[in-house]
Amino acid sequence: MATLSDIGVAAAINILTAFAFFIAFAILRLQPVNDRVYFPKWYLKGLRSSPIKTGGLASKFVNLDFRSYIRFLNWMPQALRMPEPELIDHAGLDSVVYLRIYLLGLKIFFPIACLAFTVMVPVNWTNTTLDKLQNLTFSDIDKLSISNIPNGSSRFWVHLCMAYVITFWTCFVLKREYKIIGSMRLQFLASDQRRPDQFTVLVRNIPPDPDESVSELVEHFFKVNHPDYYLTYQAVYNANKLSELVQKRKKCQNWLDYYQNKHSRNPSKRPMIKVGFLGCWGEEVDAIDRYTEKIEGLTRKISEEKEKVTSSTKSLVPAAFVSFKRRWGAVVCAQTQQSRNPTEWLTEWAPEPRDIYWDNLALPYVHLTIRRLVIAVAFFFLTFFFMIPIAFVQTLANIEGIEKAVPFLKPLIEMKAIKSFIQGFLPGIALKIFLIVLPSILMFMSKFEGFISKSSLERRCASRYYMFQFINVFLCSIIAGTALQQLDSFLNQSATEIPKTIGVSIPMKATFFITYVMVDGWAGVAGEILRLKPLVIYHLKNFFLVKTEKDREEAMDPGTIGFNTGEPQIQLYFILGLVYAAVSPILLPFILVFFALAYVVYRHQIINVYNQEYESAGAFWPDVHRRVVLALIVSQLLLMGLLSTKHASRSTPLLFILPVLTIGFHRFCKGRYEPVFVRYPLQDAMVKDTLERTKEPNLNLKTFLQNAYVHPVFKAADNVKDEMVVEEARPDQTPDLVSTKRSSKRHTSGSSFETY
Repeated sequence: MATLSDIGVAAAINILTAFAFFIAFAILRLQPVNDRVYFPKWYLKGLRSSPIKTGGLASKFVNLDFRSYIRFLNWMPQALRMPEPELIDHAGLDSVVYLRIYLLGLKIFFPIACLAFTVMVPVNWTNTTLDKLQNLTFSDIDKLSISNIPNGSSRFWVHLCMAYVITFWTCFVLKREYKIIGSMRLQFLASDQRRPDQFTVLVRNIPPDPDESVSELVEHFFKVNHPDYYLTYQAVYNANKLSELVQKRKKCQNWLDYYQNKHSRNPSKRPMIKVGFLGCWGEEVDAIDRYTEKIEGLTRKISEEKEKVTSSTKSLVPAAFVSFKRRWGAVVCAQTQQSRNPTEWLTEWAPEPRDIYWDNLALPYVHLTIRRLVIAVAFFFLTFFFMIPIAFVQTLANIEGIEKAVPFLKPLIEMKAIKSFIQGFLPGIALKIFLIVLPSILMFMSKFEGFISKSSLERRCASRYYMFQFINVFLCSIIAGTALQQLDSFLNQSATEIPKTIGVSIPMKATFFITYVMVDGWAGVAGEILRLKPLVIYHLKNFFLVKTEKDREEAMDPGTIGFNTGEPQIQLYFILGLVYAAVSPILLPFILVFFALAYVVYRHQIINVYNQEYESAGAFWPDVHRRVVLALIVSQLLLMGLLSTKHASRSTPLLFILPVLTIGFHRFCKGRYEPVFVRYPLQDAMVKDTLERTKEPNLNLKTFLQNAYVHPVFKAADNVKDEMVVEEARPDQTPDLVSTKRSSKRHTSGSSFETY
């Protein structure tokens, strides 16, 4: 059981760790050689140039302006300076809405924390219940919780009133935020520039026809049923094999660049490799010749595979992207039933081109239900088996359990510094380590289920991650930790006393969650801004692979917000805050520090680093709202169960009203605000179409949409073919190793190229 001194040790460790990360970041970001790592977004926008190109030799790599090191925290006010409308233009609405999740946490928990420490902490502290209980392990910090209130006490009316205040305040903030973000979404869509997905729907499960191909069938169906607004279509091909060949060629090209760079540094010696398993044995051959030969072979295969895919009707998938002359026509098609058979000609809004996960478009629509059933079963077993390491983590928070398992370490464990480290820091970091591989597993599951857009993949992954966090990190930590901590009490009391002990013990798990919040929410967030992994990878690529300015641009890894992992983590803090606000308010200041620190850090990253792969206009907000409401209901039910074990029979029945009111509130918000996030109003579509026709009466929309939904692997294959022709046209010229940008333009004859 962690004491106040243990929590103090953990706080000191995490504060020092976070401060060290901030100092390291402040130093590293000022160095010219790291400029592309810490400001990649500005490079991708073409608004920043490399400082390495100017100044003396030393100043190209090291910042010699020592005054800039004094203001090492000036990035914080700079991150807060950009106004929200400008941030939407700079980073998109998705990024801004994501940041508002942190603001939502501050808006909910700051007033609750002030009220709790003003009213509830004195009520809990001025009792002696824990001192009177025998065979119960507790610390001074637990006297601040509801466990210190005697059974049947009239003081439970304070906790009941607090539960009502928490519920009504949380619902008020949620409703207000839902309304604001819904308005932001409509305004963003109304003012947004013309995009292909505004005119396009995805049609799936196209029924087979013995007399017509999929392409002919789509053309005929929409000309008949949407004669006034149908414009064009883009067939969907199963190009997964072609995609694999392109990726394989890209890897070989990276190795070729590496060995060419290596040879340029030592021209007297040709690099050699072994052709056996993993390059460990076998015949030794020239590395440059080997990879050149591989690339030539793959280039021929790519050309042949592309010709095969585009010419064969067997490669066509029963799906298509259908575009319309007006947004109004796309709205009508996407939001209506197209056929008498509701399982055929299924339409939905097409994701924007960069949002599409092309590999899953080739999956037969009828297989999706089976795939999702398989993943549901797999997720159940994953959640179940992960309970074992979670239970192990809880033993780390229990000194007595560790000493029983390894008695020879008892003298070492009983040392004050070691004991404080184990109870105040180790459980949180151990749990964090166990959860590292989980997002990758859940993303693989989401891809297997067949979702066709990256945004839907991330939302599905986030949903499963949230369920996992709720079951294993929250519930399992409470149940397993309480059972382990109070094992002696359970074995030495009558069965009728066990529920009472559980009721007293659950609030005591706040100490474990405090350590977890500090490790994950303080040090973890500070570590995010350091970007240690992208820093190392960038410099390795820059040294071994980069030959041109384009290569250097590809070596940058700006990353994304990571909604699939970030949002479920935030939701865990909402659960902890709402559950423990009326039970053990000591947790709230630690959560507030997390929300404030994370808001500043991620605002900086969104402005300078992250480059979102897609824009959904905040479509994920209904998921955020629903999970906060669920956390609120869970907090009400747990408080109800807790008070029932404390013989608060007069106050407990009044808590039954809160879940009912909260569910009613959620249904109201779902009906009033959620349609904005799933449907597009016909009225808005007509207004935007009218304005566009007025401003651009001669707009050729077909040209704009013609290649918008062409599979990117076809474009990559064309580039590969162009590169091959260029190299054949210039056989005697060695590739430039200087930082220049080169592109090619083909003339209509197809036989000559102009390089510039």
